[in-house]
Amino acid sequence: MPAGLFVPAAVGGGLLLLPLLALLSRIEWAAIPALLVAPATANALGISLITALTSTLLCLILGVPLAAVIARARGWAATLLRALVTLPLVLPPLVGGLALLSLLGRGGLLGDALAELGIRIPFTTVAVIVAQTFVALPFLVISVEGSLRSLDPVYGEAAATLGASPTSVLFRITLPLIAPGLLAGTILSFTRALGEFGATALFAGNAEGTTRTVPMAIYTAFNGAGVSQDTALALSLILITVAVTALAVLRGRTGGERTAASA
Repeated sequence: MPAGLFVPAAVGGGLLLLPLLALLSRIEWAAIPALLVAPATANALGISLITALTSTLLCLILGVPLAAVIARARGWAATLLRALVTLPLVLPPLVGGLALLSLLGRGGLLGDALAELGIRIPFTTVAVIVAQTFVALPFLVISVEGSLRSLDPVYGEAAATLGASPTSVLFRITLPLIAPGLLAGTILSFTRALGEFGATALFAGNAEGTTRTVPMAIYTAFNGAGVSQDTALALSLILITVAVTALAVLRGRTGGERTAASA
């Protein structure tokens, strides 16, 4: 390796690590327990956990079938479906929120029809779940689709020749075999949903006790609207802890797969 690479590598590593270390250095660790049980913090944590878990469940219900369809598709159809699924990953989050408003908001494609039925989604807790699902679903689909494409079809074909129905093959053969990829997609979807901010801000708003999630509470703290910056730092610590835990679980899964493969 050329010696000159070490300098930009060190700068790049510092750019990634030093801001997090600086954030951690500002936290009053002794005050963390009291901050986390404060009403504003507890509300934000509760809303974030409930909505993130719900959106992750929706990602599983909707994403696994979508991944299966994409994995079976060929040619231009597979390319188009994959592009549509990955689009939320590259869209600016605020554009995603505006798109959801254009669909479900007042004057939107479906918004007025839903309003006539007495259903109002924008700026409610349901809107938080919809926004989180919109941004988190691609992570599950991509992970599961990759696992399905790498799966040897001989197992499912053998079960089918023995009389197993497609549903039985899916739940008793396919899903257990792709369990590592499914777990990875689920963890990534949950962490992405938990940290969602942009689409939520535009589509769901920032109402305390209704749509103020942890990221929204952090943002509110730095605008002087009822949440102290110490609370924002404590909430940031929670998101960092969740992210590090997710990475550790994914790393352990990858290491386990490599060990099994080498064996």
